[in-house]
This record gives sequence, C-alpha cells and structure tokens, in this order.
Amino acid sequence: MLVITVSPFLWQLSTSLKSLQEDIYTGTPSFWPERPTLSNYAEVAETIPVWSYAVNSLIVAAIVVAGNAAGATLAGFALAKLRFRGVKLLLGLFLATLVLPAEVTIISQYVTVRSLGLADTLLGVALPGAIGMLNVLLMRTAFQAIPPEMDEAAIIDGATAWQRLRHVGLPNVRGMLSVVTIFAFIGAWDDFLWPLIVLTDPDNYTLTVGLQYLNGTFSANPRLIAAGTMISFLPIVIVFAVLQRFFFKGVEEGAIKG
Repeated sequence: MLVITVSPFLWQLSTSLKSLQEDIYTGTPSFWPERPTLSNYAEVAETIPVWSYAVNSLIVAAIVVAGNAAGATLAGFALAKLRFRGVKLLLGLFLATLVLPAEVTIISQYVTVRSLGLADTLLGVALPGAIGMLNVLLMRTAFQAIPPEMDEAAIIDGATAWQRLRHVGLPNVRGMLSVVTIFAFIGAWDDFLWPLIVLTDPDNYTLTVGLQYLNGTFSANPRLIAAGTMISFLPIVIVFAVLQRFFFKGVEEGAIKG
C-alpha cells in the first residue's frame, strides 16, 4: 500500500529534477536523476506566475481553515454539550446536508456569492467552504467523548459555557481539531471546480486553476508539469508534517492532563 500510494509522488519529484538531456521515456525508468537540476522549477516560475497562484491558494486555505477551526468547534460544542430547544432538528439538518453532493448546490452557491458582490474574489472562493458540515459532526463526536463528569464539575464550580469550552473542551479535542484543520486545508488547496467557476481574472487564479494553464503551455515538456505539480504538493506535506503529531492525541490524554 505504501508503494502504491507514494510511488507516483516520487516519480513526479524525480521527473521534475531531470534535465532535458535525460530520457524520461526509457524502457528502464530510474527514480534517481542522472544530473539533478532545479532549472525546471525556475523556468516554471519565470514563465507562469505560479508563486502568485500559490499565494492566492494560501489565502483561500487560511480563510477556510480559520472558518472551520472556529465554526466547527463552536457548533460541535453546542450540539454536544449545550441543551436547547431544537438541537435534534439542527443535528438532523446537518446530517441531511451530507447526503447532497456538492454539484447539486453549486449553482445556488454561485448565485449567492454573486449577489454578495464576491464573484471573482478570493473571499468568494473561500466562503462556501468556511464551515464544513462533516467537520462540525467530527467536532461534535469529539466533544461527546469527554466524560460528562468533567462538565458537571465545571458547572458546579460556576463555569460558564465559554469557560467550559476553553478550559474543559478544547484541551480534550486538540487531536480532532488538528484533523479538521488538515482536512479543511487539503480541501481548500486542492479544490478546482469552484475556483474555476468563480474566478475570471487570471491574477486571482488559485494554484489548481493555474496549473491547468501550465499543463496546456508545457504539454510537450512533462518535466515542467511535474515541477508545477510538486510546487502544489509541498504545502500539503508541510501542513501534515506540522500537525500529524496531534493525530494520536485523543480525549483520554487531554482528560488526564485536565
């Protein structure tokens, strides 16, 4: 499974480092370039504003990650720990939205974004993904796993809902919050269809949309296409490397520390 998953990325990395003098179509392929070079990355950056596209993607991803981290946490805590009228109805509506594919609502989303004056803007690209319903349900599950005795003790001590969220809830759901953050970042970074619909100004293109232009421009040189692909892939690796240690921190660890 590791070979099947990682091999394509290693091959793209190898191709992006190969020079024009090296045959990439040889019958005995080699993962290690004979004369590794970074000229392919430099040529991509000189010909296409790939770094500008990357900045646009980072802006969109930052908005989506912030929205999901804050919105999913607040909504998940409310659904799991607060008691109010209509909580089951709201939970049912959240579950119902997961049944609909994104293509069903994409037209209404575009009409809404355009009516708000956000068409052809990075905020318009990020807004529909600012809070994911799946992320809300993941955070709700994480908050539900916190022993109710901890909440009861906090209530007895006079803690408000905000204090319970800050001092009891958040320390115990950091693992799930990191998962939500990574999912939100990858979803925003890799999204292609929605930015393609919303954006018309090339200066506002995200990296996924810009790479399609790269593919059409350098269709005769797979080395440059591979270099652009690796540029779009590296930020995901960095985000996962930074947050992966939180994946294995569950509710039990937080409860013991609390």
